[in-house]
Amino acid sequence: MMYDLIIIGAGPAGITASVYAARKRLNFLVITKDIGGQTAWSGDIENYTGYQFITGSDLTAKFEEHMRRYNVELKENEDVIEVEKRGDTVYVKTTKAKYKTKTAIIASGKTSRELGVPGEKEFKNKGLTYCATCDAPLFLGKVVAVIGGGNSGLDATLQLIKIAKHIYLINITPKLTGDPIMQEKVMESSLVTVLNDTKVTAVVGDKMVNGIKIKKQGQDEKELLNVQGIFVEIGLMPNSQLAKGIEKNQWGEIKVDSYNRTNIPGIFAAGDVTDVPEKQIVIAAGEGSKAALGVFRYLNQLK
Repeated sequence: MMYDLIIIGAGPAGITASVYAARKRLNFLVITKDIGGQTAWSGDIENYTGYQFITGSDLTAKFEEHMRRYNVELKENEDVIEVEKRGDTVYVKTTKAKYKTKTAIIASGKTSRELGVPGEKEFKNKGLTYCATCDAPLFLGKVVAVIGGGNSGLDATLQLIKIAKHIYLINITPKLTGDPIMQEKVMESSLVTVLNDTKVTAVVGDKMVNGIKIKKQGQDEKELLNVQGIFVEIGLMPNSQLAKGIEKNQWGEIKVDSYNRTNIPGIFAAGDVTDVPEKQIVIAAGEGSKAALGVFRYLNQLK
């Protein structure tokens, strides 16, 4: 079967693109590993227009409800491993099947960056996690460490203030870099110790995490913090490895123009996987709508 469009990913960009594609009466398919993307992992959201306050899980539910209203054809729990254009056809290969389409929107988002230190892989899901929204409740009354001083690290810390006994916020830069209001909320809490200019050198434990080794900038000695949980929040890497022959920047983000077109005609991209500045839910949603409108315009020109 030949589709007009295949949308890869169902985060804010992919879901918004699907709503626009449905309203344009395109014959399309959405393929995704999960629904919500990074939004589903977010805690409290106070900057999405129309909602003075909403949780990430609630906003994800709203997104999904809107998408399903249009009876979108959806393939869940399916990983796309290759997108490539040959001739006039775009071929999308997943872990389960192969699909053909006239156009594609890559909205595959980003995944968590790893620390790359000894013990990280051994203790993954054994006290070390990359998702505070998913796993914070498991650490009720425990001492934990959050790695990262940007918005992700601050968001994780704010979630853990309500749950953990104490939080060490470990930041490799001289000062926190996240949203000033979030910084203020973190600094106001007596449950948080902020360690700036500090890097993680190892994760330690027995069957589960029981400590983290850190090193202060300019000092030789390493310090061991006794913690029962570690939340790694040091940024994200674009899921762009699936894009064959598509131009990317130095960070692996897919390059797009103002119409969300890539360097390959018929292949568009939207959201955090692209080089569009500022990775925000509202921006990803807007980019998804632009990409779908770009696809509609492209298909009309083909006809």
